[in-house]
Amino acid sequence: MTTEQRLLTVVTAAVRTAAALVTRPPAPAVTRAELVAALAANDDAVSGVLRPALTAALPGSQWTSDEHGSGLMPEGDWWVVDPVGGNLNAVQGMPDWNVGVSLVRDGRPVLAVLHMPVAGETFTAVAGHGAAADGVPLRVSAKTDLALALTGTGQARPGREAPAADRAGAAVAAMMRHALYVRASVPVGHQLAQVAAGRMDLHWQFDNLRSHIAPVLLVREAGGIVTDFDGKPWDVTGDGYLAAAPGLHAAALDVLRPLR
Repeated sequence: MTTEQRLLTVVTAAVRTAAALVTRPPAPAVTRAELVAALAANDDAVSGVLRPALTAALPGSQWTSDEHGSGLMPEGDWWVVDPVGGNLNAVQGMPDWNVGVSLVRDGRPVLAVLHMPVAGETFTAVAGHGAAADGVPLRVSAKTDLALALTGTGQARPGREAPAADRAGAAVAAMMRHALYVRASVPVGHQLAQVAAGRMDLHWQFDNLRSHIAPVLLVREAGGIVTDFDGKPWDVTGDGYLAAAPGLHAAALDVLRPLR
């Protein structure tokens, strides 16, 4: 058993334990202060379990839970954690939320775990060893016709800046003219996991945040193609990406490239 495979067992157990602490407030949050407090309580509860467990499992490793962080990462082993992907959904009582962890070594993702408690699924990947859902190997869609594709994107982070909103809307409209269906939802990790499982066919994002590393690795290890909008291979420092089944990637890139 490799170090990464051993770590995968430890991380999976820790993620499941931490996810059980995510709660919905007894009374719906109706003010900004109440909402922020509820979101922070979930993030703190999950991080309180994961940080000591993961850093102890890999001595010398570092930790970051800046889910909206981006750009170059320092050398060494880094646990990149999105404590509650879709935390707002969890607080609002909706089912689409997850706990995601990736291990980034010298700027390259080597391990990923994404646990969806409500769906009862845990997605895992080790670089070079494939991806799985609860131990069952994953494979991306075999579709080759974009007109038959279930596609998606989402809001990587809150924001009301007009240029970003206009570009996102234009991309949805453009893809609607070519694909069978377009989903616009959060969390991003949920959609990427569905692409890895072959349930969705592609996902694009104009932001490339560290919280996306784990689910992007799932897609790559399940046989998907992940590039930037110039067609160059994805890496953790890029500005955005398209994650797609091989038979659809080129056609989808043609739709989205003018909007990058």
